[in-house]
Amino acid sequence: MNWIALIFAGIFEIGWPLGMKMAQTSSINKFGWIVLAITSMAISGFLLFYSQKTIPIGTAYAVWTGIGALGTLVVGILFFNDSASIFRLLSALLIVVGIIGLKVF
Repeated sequence: MNWIALIFAGIFEIGWPLGMKMAQTSSINKFGWIVLAITSMAISGFLLFYSQKTIPIGTAYAVWTGIGALGTLVVGILFFNDSASIFRLLSALLIVVGIIGLKVF
């Protein structure tokens, strides 16, 4: 159950940079996007707190930030025309390999 909470914490970690970006770029409902960012931060933080009951802190933090970083990278590529160069994608793959390594070992 704690690993599921950690995965959802990472997913909500994507919400706060997305909310901040939308608040900067959208001319409509800036306040709503800021509320989304703050709510995502709170939920993400709580789920990280919960997951650390049985998951080592270093592993939990690395997985949490890794999911957030990778998810935000994908959102940026898909919706904000961020670069999808081979070197950026290979670097993202290294994050995935590191997360898997922390879980396995």
